[in-house]
Amino acid sequence: MGRPIDDDDREQVRRLHAEGRSRNDIARAIERSPSTVSKIAAACDPPLTFDRAAEVETATRVRRADLAARRADLALTLHDVAEREIGRMTEPHLYFEWGGKDHTYAQKWQDEPTPVDRRTMMATAGAALDRSLKLAPPRDEVGERSRSVIGRLMEGLARNYAERHGSSPDAPDGDDDG
Repeated sequence: MGRPIDDDDREQVRRLHAEGRSRNDIARAIERSPSTVSKIAAACDPPLTFDRAAEVETATRVRRADLAARRADLALTLHDVAEREIGRMTEPHLYFEWGGKDHTYAQKWQDEPTPVDRRTMMATAGAALDRSLKLAPPRDEVGERSRSVIGRLMEGLARNYAERHGSSPDAPDGDDDG
């Protein structure tokens, strides 16, 4: 059986509670069980409570706000990735290889990436934009803004294609097999 509760225990519980300490912290400080601290707190006039719902609610709101800010930062980073990949599609590109029995290194600069590499860059940009919009969807004028951004992106890509190939990507090329 534990030692009886005395006035010193009651005073210590009141003082530590006033400091904002938790029930378990108080129990450790006065070397009593948490249930004994609860009994002492309940017997006080007025009874002391260890209800931390308001603190938990505030902490939860702060945590959610922090996570929202991190998602917004990550969304910006993903937009940067998309822009970088789209920009690389028309820049000179270095190709290299190791090979042969002597393990020789060869490299070659091309005016722009191969179609396969451009397709990979476009897929990377698309995936980055998709994830970015899922992390931080536009809030105001959602449809109009999204359409205008995607529309400008598509117009720019079509213009670039036409400059490089002399026609728009959807124009017939004249050699239908059909």
